[in-house]
Amino acid sequence: MSIYESLGVRPIINACATLTRLGGSLMPPDVLQAMTEAAGSFVDLHELQRRVGERIAALTHNEACYVSSGAAAGLVLAAAACIAGDDPEKLRRFPDLDGLKNEIIVHRTHRNGYDYAVREIGARIVEIGSAEGTTRADLESAITPRSAAFFWFQGAMTTPRDLPLEQVIEITKAHGIPVIVDAAAQLPPVSNLWNFTQMGAALAVFSGGKDLRGPQSSGLVLGRRALIEPIRLHGNPNPNVGRPMKVGKEEMVGLLAAVERYLKLDHEGRERYCETTVSQWCAAFNAVPGLNAVRSFPNEAGQPLPRCLITVDAALLGCDRNAIVEQLASGTPSIIVEAVAESGIHLNPMTLEAGEENIITSRLLEIVKVGLAR
Repeated sequence: MSIYESLGVRPIINACATLTRLGGSLMPPDVLQAMTEAAGSFVDLHELQRRVGERIAALTHNEACYVSSGAAAGLVLAAAACIAGDDPEKLRRFPDLDGLKNEIIVHRTHRNGYDYAVREIGARIVEIGSAEGTTRADLESAITPRSAAFFWFQGAMTTPRDLPLEQVIEITKAHGIPVIVDAAAQLPPVSNLWNFTQMGAALAVFSGGKDLRGPQSSGLVLGRRALIEPIRLHGNPNPNVGRPMKVGKEEMVGLLAAVERYLKLDHEGRERYCETTVSQWCAAFNAVPGLNAVRSFPNEAGQPLPRCLITVDAALLGCDRNAIVEQLASGTPSIIVEAVAESGIHLNPMTLEAGEENIITSRLLEIVKVGLAR
């Protein structure tokens, strides 16, 4: 009996995305081995954090790196470093930021639940632009002596009408304001590990537990040494704002192993697998009256990998989209997919283990054939 079975918890086939609520991703054997080895000794966490950071920075063509307890914790620590730097008195001011630079500028279209990571330390969000677009003047007028940083949220909330990141970096650089990129789910492509910072962003923050397939409770903060060094002071094990965001020796070493593995992967081969899987899904489901399947690109986080979008004609099929999604989820193993709009289902191959794509095909065809038989 597996640990999940002993707890009455059903394992899941994740055809949705690298979502935290589903466990992010699955750690491969070399990551698990590294974590097991790390668990066997006591070490100085300050020293380990620095050594792991130096190795990852070199691998990803960055000045410096800090391993955080997830991407959201990385945002908290990045904001704290932009506001207080390494000033001993300011380090202990949070969340009382009166008199400090405490404003974080953000596109209005980028506002999302994850920006609470900035607000929870007392920072004030200053919005620029609207759904209709953002101009240089919008950003220029938002910059004040209290501006501490510009936070750019890359991914689904990024729109073609935003002031482009290159222009944001150009304008803020003239005012000495760092740009922090939330790139939590922006792998692949692997080059994003250095693209944002080489473009001029001060820091780029990634989840360690998504496509890197490192520990779920880990994150990467990559970029300028001038900000990474203050982040070390704000973070664990120091008794400052980042103390509750503990990252252990196992997560540090596991994430290093995950980065080393990721850089060696056959990313083109993986893209071919995803394209082949989506093509096979489209062929199988388009053969069923009431289903229409097409290739959808890019995926939900804007990553350059395809998904399969199935549109359900409930009247023709005899069962609606919600019934299909519920039956997929309630089976054994449970299959989790993304429901979109009123009648759509997204199937994402990027989170599948070998052979699971066939299980999904069989289960979905079984469900819809029952509907057609009614």
